Amino acid sequence: MKGKTVIITGASSGIGKACALFFASRGSNVVITGRNEANLSDTLKEIQKTGAKAIAVKADVSILSDAQKIIDETLREFNGIDVLINNAGISMRGLFADTNLDVLHQLMNTNFWGTVYCTHFALPHILKNKGSVVGISSIAGKKGLPGRTGYSASKFAMEGFLETLRTENLKKDLHVLVACPGFTASAIRNAALGPDGKPQSESPRDEQKMMSAETVAEHIYKAVVNRKRDLVLTSNGKLTIFLNKFIPGWLDKLVYDHMAKEPGSPFK
Repeated sequence: MKGKTVIITGASSGIGKACALFFASRGSNVVITGRNEANLSDTLKEIQKTGAKAIAVKADVSILSDAQKIIDETLREFNGIDVLINNAGISMRGLFADTNLDVLHQLMNTNFWGTVYCTHFALPHILKNKGSVVGISSIAGKKGLPGRTGYSASKFAMEGFLETLRTENLKKDLHVLVACPGFTASAIRNAALGPDGKPQSESPRDEQKMMSAETVAEHIYKAVVNRKRDLVLTSNGKLTIFLNKFIPGWLDKLVYDHMAKEPGSPFK
């Protein structure tokens, strides 16, 4: 990946930041995006310490003009795009019956439409370089998770979009990777929206027992280099997908019980 230009959305923290640092350490030109200018600036400084060429673009991927700006500024600086990692995302927790519909709109706008917008503008340039489009999905995009209707819906939609994109460009050497990291230590659960649309602030899970963002980034890097089709991390993630194929009804009960044990669970 040395000398390749990589765009990573939502790169001011978590998996996105870890990916940016890992690709930079391998000599890639890195473009990071995010909504928090201060965090974005701090991440850029860390990347630049590796000696890699990098720029930061303050942008909200759910806004069409911002998505266009990301691509325009990348081309202005590096004159090409090799990899787009659609990582920007938000989560939620709450029963659908109690959830304001604006919350679902927010999740779809960022997680799904953000992927669509950025990919739309980047695709001609990625095809030119026979590069990669990556979507950071979730096991929630394979199995509907109770209390996460908007999140699961957005990830299912992302995966359907990317699968179709892959098939449409089968003869153009486009690499499309769908990565499902499983539960990863990051700030996404702290920032997850509640039924009223306000961040829940505290994670309902023990973040220290999860896979680190840095480990996930290394797996994603290797999957891009090897042009893998799918990446599912953690044994629980792989088991969930396997069981859902053969005994989905039993898995529904298992998933329900598992999510109900979370501190502050909306299930009574």
